[in-house]
Amino acid sequence: MLASTSELLNTARRNAYAIGAFNVYNLEGVKAVIDAAEALQSPAMLQLHPSALKYGKSPLVALCMEAARKSLVPISVHLDHSTSEKDIHLALDAGIKSIMADGSPLPYEQNLIFTREMTKLSHANGAVVEAEIGRISGTEDGLTIEEKAAKMTDPLEAVEFIKETQVDFLAVTIGNVHGKYFSEPKLDFPRLAKIRASVPVPLVLHGASGLPESMINQSIKLGVSKFNVNTEVREAYMDVLKTSSSLSDPDLLEVMEKAIDAMRSVISDKLQLFGSAGKAYLHQSPYADELTAKSTSDKPAETNQVFVKS
Repeated sequence: MLASTSELLNTARRNAYAIGAFNVYNLEGVKAVIDAAEALQSPAMLQLHPSALKYGKSPLVALCMEAARKSLVPISVHLDHSTSEKDIHLALDAGIKSIMADGSPLPYEQNLIFTREMTKLSHANGAVVEAEIGRISGTEDGLTIEEKAAKMTDPLEAVEFIKETQVDFLAVTIGNVHGKYFSEPKLDFPRLAKIRASVPVPLVLHGASGLPESMINQSIKLGVSKFNVNTEVREAYMDVLKTSSSLSDPDLLEVMEKAIDAMRSVISDKLQLFGSAGKAYLHQSPYADELTAKSTSDKPAETNQVFVKS
């Protein structure tokens, strides 16, 4: 079922787990996310990077939206890392109700102006907004930020930024990176704790691929309600393609199924790591019996609700 990102993240925040947000590019990626989420009774998010939006345009958005609607668990659809008003308009027109207006490449004041305007636009269209202050280093989908250009999120700026822009979620930079970690990750948890204590909105951490379990757990304890995952899922897909290309006469459908299985395995591990497995139990859903039968998890001890977009 198509769910509200705002309600998913706020529910995760109240119950001390996090939502996994996975970048998708095609049907195989969408199936991998939803199959994993349904098997584990977990909420999740389908994310479209601007490069994927440029490639698939409104048909790819329609695929994600329809797959979310048909899912037995709450799935939201989100535009990731958009620096373009044009792309945000395209996503809103296509029905996406969750937008990342990413002004982080800009100086702080320009970021504030861009984000404020995109938040007004998105809210007017019934969409919620994620934004980022600070600047995360690394490479993802052609976006490369050198380490020297990275900047940690300032807790005081975060307070002003949220007040001025009225964004719904804040992506923080605390030493996390896009893509691979080429050395041991070092996250500034005291900084994260200060940000959490200072701002009222759910927090997001990009660059969750490769973070060890201890850092994931500590991040959740300190208020992170959403983790973005791309690199590990994408690599699982590419590894299958590389292996299959060596076969003399590969069957396309078999290759696609293997790719889905490989991505689903990574996604399942992340959903369990983020603590969201079992959190999609439906109390009043017509699909409750089907969902319970498909689940590989026990019913959670606490009462969890699934929120559906009105």
